[in-house]
Amino acid sequence: MAMKARLAIIGAGTAGLTALKEARRHTDDVVLINDGPYGTTCARVGCMPSKALLAAAHAFQYREFLHEAGVRGTASLTADIPAVLSRVRRLRDRFVRGPTELARSLGERSISGRPRFLDANTVAVDDVRIEAEATVIATGTRPIVPAPWRALGRRLLTSDSVFEQDNLGRHVAVIGLGGIGCELGQALGQLGLTVHGFTRDSVVAGVSDPAVNEKFIESLRRSMTVTTNADVALEPTGKSRVRVRANGEITEVDWVLAAVGRTPNLEGLGLEDLGSAVDAGGLPAVDPMSLRIGDLPIYVAGDVNGIRPLMHEAADEGRIAAYHALHPRAECLARRTGLAIAFTEPNVARVGTGFDELQGDTFVVGDADFSSQPRALMMGRNEGCLRVYASIPEGRLLGAEMCVPEGEHLAHLLAWALQRQLTVDDMLQLPFYHPVVEEGLRAAVQRARRALGTRRSTPDLPLCEEAADWALGAG
Repeated sequence: MAMKARLAIIGAGTAGLTALKEARRHTDDVVLINDGPYGTTCARVGCMPSKALLAAAHAFQYREFLHEAGVRGTASLTADIPAVLSRVRRLRDRFVRGPTELARSLGERSISGRPRFLDANTVAVDDVRIEAEATVIATGTRPIVPAPWRALGRRLLTSDSVFEQDNLGRHVAVIGLGGIGCELGQALGQLGLTVHGFTRDSVVAGVSDPAVNEKFIESLRRSMTVTTNADVALEPTGKSRVRVRANGEITEVDWVLAAVGRTPNLEGLGLEDLGSAVDAGGLPAVDPMSLRIGDLPIYVAGDVNGIRPLMHEAADEGRIAAYHALHPRAECLARRTGLAIAFTEPNVARVGTGFDELQGDTFVVGDADFSSQPRALMMGRNEGCLRVYASIPEGRLLGAEMCVPEGEHLAHLLAWALQRQLTVDDMLQLPFYHPVVEEGLRAAVQRARRALGTRRSTPDLPLCEEAADWALGAG
């Protein structure tokens, strides 16, 4: 069977389905190819089920504050792990439904099976050949499981399999403390499991600022042990348990959560036969702006390209890839300000330029300690710190790292400010209510201005002419 299409999309995850939506703004001549389960990684096994688990865990942990605040009876609360996991799956199934129905709405132009490129314009799926003017690859990633660990069998889980369990053993080792490992490890610890976390790095959750990293590890250790710079070896024991060797210490657990990264789903696509050199993961070089592979009519979007492996970035890349695939001579589309969040308690976030990307003596730091921040103190969530970076001498905001309560919201405010290229003075002319955690952001920005050694000749209020100009522009 032969088919022709203006655009073929391989993968029905976030990037692929967003590419489909973008393409259908311009043409209905689109074919979607998917191998494996439908429903995005985010909805099935990623951000949505993990946040459902975290919501239950954080709420259960909050019982300690309730008792301190005078609410009695919280000591009798218990966490029913099977019931918690069952609710997570119910919500997961609800989130998956929409993406699945979108793929099915294409009818015969939605094809299930493993594709392979025969040439740059032809893809084969079993006995179906699709000739397309352009193709978007959005096949996503899967968790890395080192070969020696596979001997653990069912005692080793990943973020793809943990939510499918009816129950969980009480003792767990989390190997890898990036965003996924920190979120799941903290959640399980808050729900009453004994959690041992290990990472080969000195930093966790994508943090690079030493001050933020120190504060967050301190918070994390209230729910789990944390071993950094760890060289980990795993071996099964005769007691159906797992022995973890790290830095000369031995820990025995019931099961292991592997969170050591993800690898691209590129096997069998045949990209290595299209004339472009591929890396160790099987991916040719991809232009980070257009997402195109060299001069080929092939674009790579979402986690599979490794550029910005986050759900909202995958959605943007689906739009970019489909738009450029259908308009190869169009001007490039700019990327939004980088934003990454771990929904731990406190939230961890990185916005714009991270500490490890700052250059020499070209910046100042403004910080805020949330241990005594009034609103956080009222909520019993007074911990962590915020670090804001601004350029010398103009004071333009460059980025921030933080572990603070309500950090997901502060990170968005900062991302919007960075994308608008605001300075510290611009930020301080904006309204801050009282009492709110955003006042901690204002304190950090004020300290950044003091570090710059500058001072306004007028109070931190917009001048009448500026306000009038803004009002006219808004109208």
